[in-house]
Amino acid sequence: MSNNQDVKANVQERYGKAALTVMQGAKAGCGCGCDCGTDASEAWDPVTANLYDQTQIEGIPQEAFLASLGCGNPTALARLEPGQTVLDLGSGGGIDVLLSAKRVGPTGKAYGLDMTDEMLALAEENKRKSGLTNVEFLRGEIENIPLPDASVDVVISNCVINLSADKDRVLREAFRVLRPGGLFAVSDVVSKGDIPEEIRRSIELWAGCIAGALDDREYDQKLREAGFVDVKLEPTRVYRAEDARGFLEENGLDVETLAPQVDGKFMSAFVRARKP
Repeated sequence: MSNNQDVKANVQERYGKAALTVMQGAKAGCGCGCDCGTDASEAWDPVTANLYDQTQIEGIPQEAFLASLGCGNPTALARLEPGQTVLDLGSGGGIDVLLSAKRVGPTGKAYGLDMTDEMLALAEENKRKSGLTNVEFLRGEIENIPLPDASVDVVISNCVINLSADKDRVLREAFRVLRPGGLFAVSDVVSKGDIPEEIRRSIELWAGCIAGALDDREYDQKLREAGFVDVKLEPTRVYRAEDARGFLEENGLDVETLAPQVDGKFMSAFVRARKP
């Protein structure tokens, strides 16, 4: 199996299990692979916690919220307007799709794209419960978006692009499906500054969604190479070494030694760009 296939298989397995957990009435783990003990629903996860306020998710099925494995809230940061068409890459249980559908209204459309059957089944059930009719979930991969050229106004995503083994292709595909003037507005995990590879691997073990995180300068460069302009990366949540203390200590790593080399170098960011 190639590296790309390995990555996809691992992502599908993790998110498939997360969907099944939610279907059984529990919170989906800790989102990004942190070791949270036996009761994930009660655990604090510095990556995924407190991303949505209660007023925003009012009317959204609880299962969509429980299945949220994101690192940000792109629907709160993107400027969605009535009548727009929105595409969520890696839509999971559908929370950001449903929130987008409410924002764009009945004259707009919200698509969710996911490759995991269990998540798609959960998303369809959440769509049914929500009563929203301007929602459509698609099965497929974010490297091969099953939509025509220039068919959407806004591409969003929530802590998914960093999981792809071919980010250049994802960004080219996002550029392709956007209409001229369209907005790329995603939440993702990025790194900043030089991080020794051994230490990077240790931190990635702590938080699966950090695996594959691009350096902020590299992210900027890849977006521009895909054709985007007006690229901006805005940190929304900085991860501290202390957040991973328990996990790192359990795996025999000296947090005090590691902290100066990793503290504040991984973060959630709102990544914004425009198709000319």
